Amino acid sequence: MIKPSKIYFASDFHLGVPTYKASRDREALLVSWLDEIAKDATEIYLLGDVFDFWFEYKSVVPKGFVRLLGKLASITDSGITVKVFTGNHDMWLFGYLEEELGVEIIRGCITKTYNGKRFYIGHGDGLGPGDYQYKLLKKVFANVICQWLFARLHPNFSFAIAKMWSGKSRVKNNKKDEGFEGKQNEWLYLYSKEYLKKESIDFFIFGHRHLPLDLPIEDSQSRYINLGEWFSGNPHYAVFDGNELLLKPYTSS
Repeated sequence: MIKPSKIYFASDFHLGVPTYKASRDREALLVSWLDEIAKDATEIYLLGDVFDFWFEYKSVVPKGFVRLLGKLASITDSGITVKVFTGNHDMWLFGYLEEELGVEIIRGCITKTYNGKRFYIGHGDGLGPGDYQYKLLKKVFANVICQWLFARLHPNFSFAIAKMWSGKSRVKNNKKDEGFEGKQNEWLYLYSKEYLKKESIDFFIFGHRHLPLDLPIEDSQSRYINLGEWFSGNPHYAVFDGNELLLKPYTSS
């Protein structure tokens, strides 16, 4: 019997907030989803902000998340490819997850072809028009000298600073992420539409937006899909079965 092969996409779990219990419950839901999809998955894409904060020292990583990390290791050991994108909350993923879990870390966006369909895949932060303040800040955070300086701080102090900053960022962006205000204001949709002028893409798949969206791009046969988030009780994921791409809500069976 031939095993069905599917490709799965999910994003923005923000593990670690707002409380230990809430994060553990969300982690358990994520592990449950991974258990279910591992039965027919050939590839799994986690499109960033898996953690609300992550920074790797040479010999120190954030504590916790052991159930997720163990599950990912088990999945890659079984031969399933797992690609983890860096998001704006966990851009300081370096080599630990690759070495210990066997996942592939991806920075930025990539294009892939599956069964004749072209996919453009990324977290989505820093793309599209506007948000120049964040785009400048992202360059600072990605600077190796700034990363080296941050690593000179004791983890207790540096993690506390980062978590405070992360919390302020989330509060600031909540208003912007509350609802859909039309295609003309959907910056990742606008980015996708502009990108089609230079390359043919069937599916643009992003996270970051915190709102599940599946929008046809006008004047094309392409679609813009945003995967939403998992921390407000409305988790979604996308699945490609070789022919169709579907955006679906997830409830543990």
